[in-house]
Amino acid sequence: MTQDEHLSEAIQDYLKAIYELSPMGGGSTSTNQLADRLSVAPASVTGMLKRLATMDPPLIDYQKHRGVQLTDAGKQVSLRIIRKHRLIELFLVQTLGYSWDEVHEEAERLEHAVSFRFSERLARFLGEPDFDPHGDPIPNRDLHLPAMQTIPLSEAREGQQVKVRRVLSSDPALLRYLGKLGIRPGARLSVLSRVPFDRTIHITVEDDETERVLGSEISVLLQVETL
Repeated sequence: MTQDEHLSEAIQDYLKAIYELSPMGGGSTSTNQLADRLSVAPASVTGMLKRLATMDPPLIDYQKHRGVQLTDAGKQVSLRIIRKHRLIELFLVQTLGYSWDEVHEEAERLEHAVSFRFSERLARFLGEPDFDPHGDPIPNRDLHLPAMQTIPLSEAREGQQVKVRRVLSSDPALLRYLGKLGIRPGARLSVLSRVPFDRTIHITVEDDETERVLGSEISVLLQVETL
């Protein structure tokens, strides 16, 4: 068992949430953001942050009213947990036949049940993949993330063709909706028009000429690369 695995499930959940809420894992996030993400009271968050800041080595840098940042040690732990989670998601889809809208909650449970040694075996079995089913980058063995050059679909210009690389949501209902439209990582979209008044974007998907209309709440969650 590694040192990381002696950390409680709650500590691991906090570290992963701090990383995911921080810009590129290196910025700061607030107590209220963490409380919302983890569905706990702000007072409970404050107590946990004080604990994480006084561990040896400290896993976070926390100053009241200034937010929280991961230390280098905390970032390493977070990336190992994220690597395990995303490998499990990919395994569930590729090997066990889960759909992409089912895997997040399963992986949330399994990431605490399996060891980091198991996840490394899983990585070898899957061929050391770079991305999970939602297009989220999987940290490699050295905990480096694969490079991505993407923009939100909401910023694509009329007439552009783009390829979906990542969906920034684990909401099962949204993923099922996008799946019905054929919008998932790897799908090619053509941007037909943008309506500035309601910020909707009109697209077609792959070879389907059916025009689709996406609202700004969805289009901002779709990370695409221009073709």
